[in-house]
Amino acid sequence: MSVPIKITVGVLALQGAFHEHIKLLHQAAVQLLAETSDSWRFIEVRTPEELTICDALIIPGGESTTLSLVAARSGLLEPLREFVKTDRKPTWGTCAGLILLAEVANRTKKGGQDLIGGLDVRVSRNYFGRQADSFEEDVKLPFLSHGDPSYNDEAFRCVFIRAPIVEKILSSVFGEQKGESIRADTVTAPAKDLDRVIQGATEWPVEILANLPSRVAKAAKETGLAKMKEAGDIIAVRQRNVFGTSFHPELTTDARIHIWWLKQVEYLTSRSKHLGVESISSH
Repeated sequence: MSVPIKITVGVLALQGAFHEHIKLLHQAAVQLLAETSDSWRFIEVRTPEELTICDALIIPGGESTTLSLVAARSGLLEPLREFVKTDRKPTWGTCAGLILLAEVANRTKKGGQDLIGGLDVRVSRNYFGRQADSFEEDVKLPFLSHGDPSYNDEAFRCVFIRAPIVEKILSSVFGEQKGESIRADTVTAPAKDLDRVIQGATEWPVEILANLPSRVAKAAKETGLAKMKEAGDIIAVRQRNVFGTSFHPELTTDARIHIWWLKQVEYLTSRSKHLGVESISSH
């Protein structure tokens, strides 16, 4: 039997929907009581000192440029990069958080957006348009089932507000994504600290966890005009310890994604605390 551990999850509380995330994390923890003996603590993170006590972190939706600017002024940018890319602690970014966790973001002026990085993807900012173009969509999220055939696979109500999408899955490289940095209106995250990065961390490919069915294909299907492929836009990805969603689960009352993510956090944190950090890169 495993020894119970205490897990501290932080929510970056510089701007955006951090209160909503905290609320759903508490709701998720209550629902996990029957499955685990581990204990949870959820805190708001505004300083490097608060970040150091966290085992995992959520970067909420908001305005990515504002988040990165305030993080830089608060002395948090480099600690965040170390947390995600060197220490490889579990991190989840929603909407603006996904943009910050991408290695590359387009539709951005050079020098106008600092990225944390951690996900070898290129994101397209404000892909669906302005605030007035925000929408909600019911989307099936098979990754939530954990392969359990008894799982309730009811569609998740996804909220998209000036949302990004994952435009391209990139090859994992040490250092900066230099091939992407030459693109117009594109910014890249700084290179990883090669002397301190966990060996083998870049060997994990990006997993596509969810797609938003193409609106064109959906309209064609509804009208019966044509059959089209419905792979759609990439709206959820994971690369080892980093998870990103284009949409805002925190703006719903559905805690299923938070429950799923806490289980991922529990697994990775347990291995780290019981076996040492090196084991995370060997699993």
